[in-house]
Amino acid sequence: MPPALGQTRLARPSAALLAALLLAGAAGPAGAAPLRIGEAVLEPVPFSALPGFAEDDLAAALATFRATCAAPTGPVLAEAAAGAPSQDLAGACAAAGGVAPEEAHAFFERTFAAYRVLRPERDAAAERTTGFLTGYFEPELVGSAVPSADFTVPVLARPDDLVSLDPGETRPGLDPALRAARRDGDAFRPYPDRAAIEDGALGARARPLLWLRDAVDLLVLQVQGSGRVRLTDGRSLRLAYDGRNGRPYTSVARLIVTGGHLPLEGLTLARWTGWLRANPEIARDLIRRNASYIFFRIDDGVPEGQGPRGAAGAPLTAGRSLAVDATLWRYGLPFWLDGALPDPDGGSTTLRRLVVAQDTGSAILGPARGDLYLGTGARAGATAGLLRDPARFVVLLPRPAAAGAAR
Repeated sequence: MPPALGQTRLARPSAALLAALLLAGAAGPAGAAPLRIGEAVLEPVPFSALPGFAEDDLAAALATFRATCAAPTGPVLAEAAAGAPSQDLAGACAAAGGVAPEEAHAFFERTFAAYRVLRPERDAAAERTTGFLTGYFEPELVGSAVPSADFTVPVLARPDDLVSLDPGETRPGLDPALRAARRDGDAFRPYPDRAAIEDGALGARARPLLWLRDAVDLLVLQVQGSGRVRLTDGRSLRLAYDGRNGRPYTSVARLIVTGGHLPLEGLTLARWTGWLRANPEIARDLIRRNASYIFFRIDDGVPEGQGPRGAAGAPLTAGRSLAVDATLWRYGLPFWLDGALPDPDGGSTTLRRLVVAQDTGSAILGPARGDLYLGTGARAGATAGLLRDPARFVVLLPRPAAAGAAR
């Protein structure tokens, strides 16, 4: 989901200098401070030690990396956490332009250094070496350009009084945990939560783009952050994320499980959304307990054959685009994932693949947390609904020579 842009940052040393110092420290002599980001320690690892790396289709990863470099916003960082390592990708982007597909392996190994993302302070031994990977997708929904008895729930455009806050940015008088504010003259107030918005708190600022059949379809659209809607008049529209009210996100699927309504085992998207529709009164309460509310815009700038735009501004690639915590990681960074990919028909396959950070989400928090984009439609949704498994994360940081190449 795209974050707001444009926060003023304090002056700091050049990215190239920071990269040289930090990367040298990570691989330096015994006793040198390890390279850290957030709660994680980054442990250098040779590419030869990554099972499956030599066999992966890195030409596909290279194409995804280039798309991020070419995006209107570029591979920018929403806001670096204090002490975060330099992640300057200018040199790597410049070098990628002339690389042939068959040279992709050599390009990544020459331009980047690999680091395991470890969390040594975690209590559980497994969590020290593994993170958590989920999946998301672009839903295909049915809607109407006008409200009717069959289409009653509006998809709202971004209100003109919504002020989105970058990670780490605050406004006087606001809880620092809030990620958006309501502009009221020269002052700022907390933006209404989901229940208040549904009850009419936006007034005339509630501008519907179109109508969906029920609150469950809207919830799915908002959780995924984008979607395609086929209208009753024959048109097809693509909806893109355009901001949120900044309130904390609560998983409705998790509320269903913790409330004892459905077991976690075998919980699929189709199952929990079906349960919500079969229990409308309970569903309304559970959905309103998710205070987060997403606004959209119609995006007609992405060709039909490409995925929706991620927060980096580039179209997402199924199986190669990753949503990350944008307070920690820069868009455009490659990550090596080592885990498992569920099959909607049963079982799973090994997931060992180079992906690129192109997106973020309100539930994607921490250095070893990712959300893998899996494509458009029902089958992608079925896979995404099943993917919630441990995975090992390896980040590829530009080598100092690559960081300084564009300067």
